[in-house]
Formats: sequence, C-alpha cells, structure tokens
Amino acid sequence: MKRNPAEHAPPADAGARRAVGPVICYPVETLPAPDLAAYRAAREAWRKTGEVLVPARDAASFTVPAGHFFRITSVEGPQVGDLNLWNANNLAERFYSGKTRALHGTHLSTGDRMWTSHPHLRPMATITDDTLDWYGFDGFGGAVHDVIGTRCDPYTHNLLSHGGQYHHCCHSNLTRALADARGLPLAEAEGYVHDVLNVFMCTGFTRSTGQYFMKASPVRPGDYLEFFAEIDLLGALSACPGGDCSSEHSSDAAACYPMLVEIFAPKAPPAGWAPPPLNGYDQSHGR
Repeated sequence: MKRNPAEHAPPADAGARRAVGPVICYPVETLPAPDLAAYRAAREAWRKTGEVLVPARDAASFTVPAGHFFRITSVEGPQVGDLNLWNANNLAERFYSGKTRALHGTHLSTGDRMWTSHPHLRPMATITDDTLDWYGFDGFGGAVHDVIGTRCDPYTHNLLSHGGQYHHCCHSNLTRALADARGLPLAEAEGYVHDVLNVFMCTGFTRSTGQYFMKASPVRPGDYLEFFAEIDLLGALSACPGGDCSSEHSSDAAACYPMLVEIFAPKAPPAGWAPPPLNGYDQSHGR
C-alpha cells in the first residue's frame, strides 16, 4: 500500500506529473472479435448433455468439448465461485488471468475471452451471456466477475490466522477436484492450479489505499454466466467458503450454497467458427 502520509515531500512539478494522461497498454482494436450473433444463433437448437452440481464449500470438475457451451448458474442462494480452466488435452495450457485482465480489463462480461498461458496464448473460452451485465461499476468501484483476485488459499489463511489450517479454501478445493479428475497426487495437481475467474464475485480496489476489496455479490438464484468452449476444456469450479463474500472468506461462518454447471451441445457449430490455432510467435526470442 502507498504510505499515508508519504515520507517525502512532493516536488514543485508534482501536479504536472500527476496530470499526465494514461495510455492503454494493449489496444484491442486489432484482436479478432467474436461473432456473438453466430454464437447465439447456435444456441437455438442446442441440447443439454450434462451437468455437475458443485457442493457448497467444495469444488467439482467438468469437461466441455470444443464447440460446446457451458453455463454456471446460481442455485438456492447467492454464491460466488472460483473457476479454473485447462486444455483438456494438455494441462500445461491453462487460463492466464493476468493477460486476460490486460486485454479485457479487471472484470469480464459478454464478448470477453479467457486466454491461455504462454507459449500458447489463444482464446480458450468466450463469454456469450451474462445476466449480471446490468451491474456495471458501482459507486465504490466494484464490479462482478473479476480477474484480479487470485483465489482464497490455505497458505495466506495460515499467515493471517497465526497458523490456522483450513482445507476448504478455493485453492485446496480446486487442487482436490483436479487430482480426482486426473488421478494425480495432490502435490502434482496443485502445480496446475492457477489464478481464477471469480464468477459472480463483486470486487474492486479502494480509492484511498488501493486495497483489493469484496462486497456482497448481487447474484441471485437463476443468474448465470455462459461460455463457449473454443478448445477442449477441463474445468474446475469451487463454491467459495465465503458464500456471497459479504463478510469473510476461508471460514465456515458464511452461508454457502451449491452452484450448477451445465454443458450444452449445439446442433451445429456457430457459422464460420473454427478452433483457434496456437499462437503464431516463432519462440526464437531474438536468437
């Protein structure tokens, strides 16, 4: 956090330095835009092929073939979830929250894409519908579906609770879910767990200290976030032990609810769609 008050006096030109305008780091005008009309047309004759009910304070895995859709839906009560995605055929290719944030901003919604890690860097899922898109940014700077929080984890909990051992943090939930899905030892599975898309979570940064904050999610039963799988996906979703994150996480105190994941197969792929190729960089790195 920035020190308040600062230890050093501002220089004479401090105002001029602060007044310099920002520059967008990654202009996205040249990114291929998803054809949302084609994606949505493909939903018209889809059929549901499977579902997974994620238990409260726990996680579950699911698979989605390329060209299929999946929805994460709130059921029973307001609940946020931490989502990990991998290439189902190569766990080393996984969701890259940092680059997704750099390209699309701190909070995702319809038309934004989830991108994979280096050296693959290609879209792995496209958000095709978001019933909470009405929320926008509130007066505190909060919004839903963030890619800024990492996931609650037992290591940070241990630090902040003077040695506490809590095993239902989202990091541990996702580790167990991946281990079970692929028959991996916990230590190996943990290495593949990564920063998440915080589904339905309402977050931002305080203006005074720049601290990451959470507040009660606006999600209600029936709300959903819908995705199109650009590649074969293995997913894991943790129903966070913070419930709607209105007070705390990594505890058994909050009211928590299950979350539903549904998979849908379209009658035909979206018009003009093809799975995205691997990133075209030659990996020579100047040598």
